[in-house]
Amino acid sequence: MQAKTAGANRMIIGIVLAVLTFWLFAQSMVNIIPAVQEDLGVSLGTLNIAISLTSLFSGLFIVAAGGISDKIGRKKSTYIGLIFSIVGCLLIIVSQNATLLIIGRIVQGLSAACIMPATIALVKSSFKDEDRQRALSYWSFGSWGGGGSTALIGGAIATYFGWRWIFVVSIGVALLAMYLLKEIPESKAEEASKQKFDFVGFVLFVFIMLVINMIVTRGQDFGWTSPLTLGLIGGAIALIITFFLVERRKTNQFIDFSLFKTQAYSGAVVSNFMQNGIAATVVVANTYVQLARGFTSFQTGLLTVGNVIAVVVMIRVGEKMLQKMGARKPMIASVFISTIGISMTALTFLPDVAYIIVVFVGFLIAGIGIGMYATPSTDTAVVNIADDKVGVASGIYKMSSSLGFSFGIAISTAVYGVMVSVTNMHIAATAGIMINLLFAIPALLYIHKTIKPEEGLVHEPTSSKVVHAQ
Repeated sequence: MQAKTAGANRMIIGIVLAVLTFWLFAQSMVNIIPAVQEDLGVSLGTLNIAISLTSLFSGLFIVAAGGISDKIGRKKSTYIGLIFSIVGCLLIIVSQNATLLIIGRIVQGLSAACIMPATIALVKSSFKDEDRQRALSYWSFGSWGGGGSTALIGGAIATYFGWRWIFVVSIGVALLAMYLLKEIPESKAEEASKQKFDFVGFVLFVFIMLVINMIVTRGQDFGWTSPLTLGLIGGAIALIITFFLVERRKTNQFIDFSLFKTQAYSGAVVSNFMQNGIAATVVVANTYVQLARGFTSFQTGLLTVGNVIAVVVMIRVGEKMLQKMGARKPMIASVFISTIGISMTALTFLPDVAYIIVVFVGFLIAGIGIGMYATPSTDTAVVNIADDKVGVASGIYKMSSSLGFSFGIAISTAVYGVMVSVTNMHIAATAGIMINLLFAIPALLYIHKTIKPEEGLVHEPTSSKVVHAQ
């Protein structure tokens, strides 16, 4: 049933706030590395692990959480995620060493795993056609817009109140989201699957991701040619082969590979992973500006003002482009534009004033691309999915966001760390930032291959259109 206007607006605000607990506040860690390092006295390598763990654990558990939300209810799953968010923030606030910080970051990852697929499914169950695309645009304000705002808002809070206050504010936002969502009707699959959960596939997948993440984040410390690193690489390959051999024989796969038979869904998921990988390399630019150019967290955040505005504006523009020209064109354009923007921050040979201007413009251009991508990609991922699989399908889609961001951070910071040990900080930052090309080129090719030009087009009035099952 179509959500009534007042209830719909309340629901959208609550959902956006829930999404912000991860994409704005939890992700603020990418801009406060020097402050946290000085306060807790932990190594840069440990901090990089703590930063990437939230996205990693979100990616590890988000598919399972999406499937669970189909069964127990998407509203209930959102509430569970918000409770996890509060607990994770409390652990980080009271942390005096790396242990509680890392545990808190893991709990925040579990929070995101519950919230992301459940809120997308709530949107699909409550809105139709153009209204669904509009609601997904506002959902994207919380995800991509929140991610774009994290450096500015998190940096301002960290600079003037202390970095721990970021997570105090996040608790308040989570409580407000719970209040706004309390009257929202529950949504769940009418005929939930009775198949048992694939624990074997889940465990294999967790080990694969953990081993790969350890290789990327600790390979430099272990030594890239050391027996331990080579053993981890061999173990990762063996686990991946085992995973596919085991899963292909099952009907209750942990990752439902049948969803990828829909090329548009496949294109949305893979490109979403790559686009988040591109965006994640900004952590190197933020760190470089503070360490090499002497900026505070807040000053670094000010450089992203244009990015925030561009993301927010272009999300609705992307929605209109989707309706008028389909999903493929804006998705291809967005990846190309965001790559150009992020790459501009790699021009570290420029003097201070010129570099800062280039960084500001680069962040703004990247925001245009990211905002343009959000709604076409999200709508493409959910529009063709049946009711009983929308939670798990949304989980896989958001898993690609979290893992893309996690591996983007891990790979770019690893390259930066390796290079800074053998050369100067300027060259190291350039190398770390340009890692975004490893994500951009496959994304462009895959979108062109899998997304049909007519995907997402809106021709008829809403009242005359066939509504997808939900």
